[in-house]
Amino acid sequence: MAPIPDHYREMLEFAARDFQKMLRAEAAEDANIVQKGMILYRQGMVYKMKLEDEAVFASVQDAAPVDVRLDLNFLEASGCSCPAAGFCRHQLAAFFQAYSNIGSVADWIEEWRRPIKEKSFASTWGLERAKDLLKRNTKLEASYENWIRAFEESFDSIMNGKGEPRPYVVLELFQIYMKRVKASTPVEQEWKTLYELISSVFSFLKLTEVSEKYGHTDDRYYRHVFHSLIEGAEAAIYRLSVHSMPFAFDEFIENLKDITEDLLFVPEFIEYEGVQLYRVLWTNLFKQSKWREDERSSLTELVKRNGSLPPAIALAHLNILSRKDEEAIFELQRIGKDAAPYMIYWLELLTEQKAWTRMTPYVEFFILQLNRYTKTLIGYHKRRDFTNLALAVLTPFCVESGRYDLYERALLQTLPYSYGEYEELLFRQGRLEKWGELQSYIGFDVSDLPADRIKTVQKEKPEILLPLYHQSVVRNIELKNRANYREAVRHLKKLRTIYKKMKRPEDFETFMAELMKKTKRLRAFQEECKRGKLIDV
Repeated sequence: MAPIPDHYREMLEFAARDFQKMLRAEAAEDANIVQKGMILYRQGMVYKMKLEDEAVFASVQDAAPVDVRLDLNFLEASGCSCPAAGFCRHQLAAFFQAYSNIGSVADWIEEWRRPIKEKSFASTWGLERAKDLLKRNTKLEASYENWIRAFEESFDSIMNGKGEPRPYVVLELFQIYMKRVKASTPVEQEWKTLYELISSVFSFLKLTEVSEKYGHTDDRYYRHVFHSLIEGAEAAIYRLSVHSMPFAFDEFIENLKDITEDLLFVPEFIEYEGVQLYRVLWTNLFKQSKWREDERSSLTELVKRNGSLPPAIALAHLNILSRKDEEAIFELQRIGKDAAPYMIYWLELLTEQKAWTRMTPYVEFFILQLNRYTKTLIGYHKRRDFTNLALAVLTPFCVESGRYDLYERALLQTLPYSYGEYEELLFRQGRLEKWGELQSYIGFDVSDLPADRIKTVQKEKPEILLPLYHQSVVRNIELKNRANYREAVRHLKKLRTIYKKMKRPEDFETFMAELMKKTKRLRAFQEECKRGKLIDV
C-alpha cells in the first residue's frame, strides 16, 4: 500500500485512542471481538482496503465475505454488512489492517489489555494492605474521632498506597477498602447502623477527593460507586429512624452535620450526586429546627459569596424543608433551567406528603424550565429519558389536583420527546384537529401513522388528513425515484378520495393541474400519474 497521508495518519491515531476507550478489556464481549478481529487480520483475511472520504473501506473474508466502513471522524457511525449490532470482529480486523501501516498492532493490544493486568495487581496488593491493617487494629472504640481516623488510615493506605490509582483500578481498590471498613463494624445493631452511615458519607467525600486530585472526570469506571454510597446512607438513615436514637449518638450526628457542606464542593462531574446526598441527610436525619435555621443562614451567606450551583440548590432545599416556599421559588427562579434536574427530588418529596397546594408553584416553575433544560442534554436518548422522568413525577399531582392543563403544557414543552404521550392524549380526548397539527409539526410521514388512527380520522374529520397527505406527496416526489413516485401517486389517490368526500373535487383538480406544471420535467413521475389514472393518458 502507498504511504499513508499525514491527514489519515492522524485520524488513525485518534481512532486507535477512541477504540482503547470504547472497548473494555475486562468486558467479555469486547474482548471477544478484539481477539477474533486480530485472528482475521493475522490470517490475511482483510483485502481491498482503501482510505477515502475520511473513512477506512475494506472487505473481510469470514464464513462469508463482508464489507466494512470505519468512519474515522465518528467510529460509532461505522458499519458492516454482517448482522452484528455495534462494533464487530470485521471492523476490528479492518482497523488493525489500517493501523498496521502507522503503528504496531501488538503494542496497541498490549496497551489495551493493561487495565486488566493493573487491576489484578491492584487487587492483590490492596488485599495485602487490608490484611496488614487488620493485624494492627482491633475493634474500634465508639467515638467519632476514632472512626474517622480509622477510615482515613485505611483509605489512604489502600487507595493511595501505590501512588496515583488509574481510574480503572479505583473500583477494585475501593471495594477492598470497604471490606476493611466493614471488618471493624460494631457488633451492636444500632451502633452498626450509625457506623455504616458515617462511613458512607466519609467514603463518598474521600472518593471525590481522589477524582479531583487525579482528574478522573470520565465517569464510566466508578460513578456507580457514588450512587451505591448514597443508597447505603439512605438505607442506614431509614433504619435509624425506626427507633428513637440514644443520646450517645448526638455527638456523632452533630459532627456528621458539620461536614455536609463539603458535599457542595465536589468535582463538577459528580455535583448532582453531592447535592443529592446533602439533601438526603438534611431531609431525613438533621431535623432539628435550630440546625436547619442555622444551616439556612449559613447557606444564604455562602450563596452571596459563591455563585456556584450546589450551594444555591442547597439553600432552596433548606427553604423547602422550612416551608419557606416563596424564598425557595425566588432562589429557583434565579437559578433558572439548571434547577430542572434537581426539581425531581422535591416534587417526589411533596407528592409523598400529598402537599398538592404547596406543589403548584413548584410544578409551574418546573414546566417553564423543561424546554430549555432538555435542549442542554446531548442525544435523543438522554432527552427522552428525562422527559419520561419529568412526566412520571408530574402525573400524580396533575391527576390529584385536576390540573390536566399543566400536564398538557409539560407535553408541549418537551416535544418532540413527549410525542407518544401527547398523541395518545389528543386522540383519546377526540381532539383530532390538534392531533393533526401535532403530526404536521413532528413531520412523520402519513404512512408511518397507525392505520386505525388514519381510518378513524378519515371517517370523522377527513379534512385533517389533507395537510398530511400533501406533505407526503411533496416529500416523496423530492426523493426522485420510482418507488417514491408510486408512493406519491398512492397518496394522491387518497387526497382525491378525501376531496371528493368533502364535495370539493374541483380543488383537487386545480391542485393536480398545478402539480403537473411543477413536475413537467419529471417524466417518470408523470408516467406513474398516468398509470395511476390521475391524469389523462
